[in-house]
Amino acid sequence: MGKWGYVGMLAFTVLGSFWLEIAFRVRVLQRIKRALFAIAPVALVFIIWDALAIAHHDWSFDPQQILGIIGPFQIPLEEYLFFLVVPLAAIMTIEAVRRVKPHWHIGDET
Repeated sequence: MGKWGYVGMLAFTVLGSFWLEIAFRVRVLQRIKRALFAIAPVALVFIIWDALAIAHHDWSFDPQQILGIIGPFQIPLEEYLFFLVVPLAAIMTIEAVRRVKPHWHIGDET
């Protein structure tokens, strides 16, 4: 896969879960602001963690497996996308489970 390895994993995640938005009408993308408010604080923690690990040479990204578009804090574009795509996929999955199994409680019911 070469430079497209990380992008390929993100595409697989999108294909594997974003169809739930349509098939089960989970409406996560229709409520994107709500999802982003849930994702942003956690993503920020992991971005800071990545930045520190990169700065201390404890963590790096294989230039052979990324596109080479580097954003703030020397973090590749794919990593920023990861912090958006994977949580959205997880939210879509749990919302689809709620649709299929409404009797399953996950702890945020009122």
